[in-house]
Amino acid sequence: MPTISRPAWPNSRKAAGTALLLALAATLVPEAASAQTVSVSAVSHQSPFDCGKTFYANNWKGGHNPSGAIDWQNYGGESINGKTVRATAAGTATFHNEGNTSYGKWVEIRHADGSRTRYAHLSSMVRGVGATLSVGQGTVIGTVGSTGGSQAPHLHYEQRTPSGAMDTSPTVNGVTVSLGQKKAIKSTNACGGAAPAPTDNGGGGSGSGNRYTPQQVCGAGFAVIDSAPLTGGRAYLLYNAGNGNNCVVTLKSSNVGKSTPVSAFLEPKGQKPVTDKGNYGYYAGPVKAKAAGVCVKWGGTIGSASYASDFEHCD
Repeated sequence: MPTISRPAWPNSRKAAGTALLLALAATLVPEAASAQTVSVSAVSHQSPFDCGKTFYANNWKGGHNPSGAIDWQNYGGESINGKTVRATAAGTATFHNEGNTSYGKWVEIRHADGSRTRYAHLSSMVRGVGATLSVGQGTVIGTVGSTGGSQAPHLHYEQRTPSGAMDTSPTVNGVTVSLGQKKAIKSTNACGGAAPAPTDNGGGGSGSGNRYTPQQVCGAGFAVIDSAPLTGGRAYLLYNAGNGNNCVVTLKSSNVGKSTPVSAFLEPKGQKPVTDKGNYGYYAGPVKAKAAGVCVKWGGTIGSASYASDFEHCD
């Protein structure tokens, strides 16, 4: 930032002029103080993983490019491969793919204060290359993988200043990880309360909220990569990086527990569509198909409301 020079006052300033200067200063000081308060406060970052997940944040000292980036790695007996990756703070996400080099599939998010975060070596992303997406803290942006120049599944994560410089001591969930440190951090990202365990998908009951989540319906290893609103609910597209399967489920948010028409469908390009359709109390699906590296159409209906995508998510 350029240095602002101050005017040099003549030494021969008269007393009256000095008094006038002091009076003017007294009236201007509050304005200067007020101007300083409009600067944007620093963005607070949470862990890039689901609520309650604990993984190691490793800030290598020496040999890591760029220096100051965090490698999120396995913790305890839990593998990080295929885990859902979430935005650590709100902003605008842009999606990239370097192929078999460098970051591989990666996302950059620009935040309100001009700073940026980067999430690299992803196995999947929720949007295609070059797309942008407005995200909140906790929005799903992809899944952990080992694309690009990675040697093993992990999430490469960076925090950069508005000028683009690396923050070599990034802070997530209130924990600062400086160069040479490796810390286990438990995520509080997207913590909205645990969903009740699934029971049935029949009619009957009168619950006001849906007891299911898309991950519960599709099963272990699946992460949400896209969704579309419907009147009375939402359709979800999920992906399992471990087996290359996609999954679609349509969840109700109104008339929950009552048997009403609901459907979900999934169509990998070159294959026949898979559909589940009926009168359900909570959801339609799951419909699954193997679609690694294949474009898919997907969607669903709730009553007369419907959503059907074009062929997309081809990575």
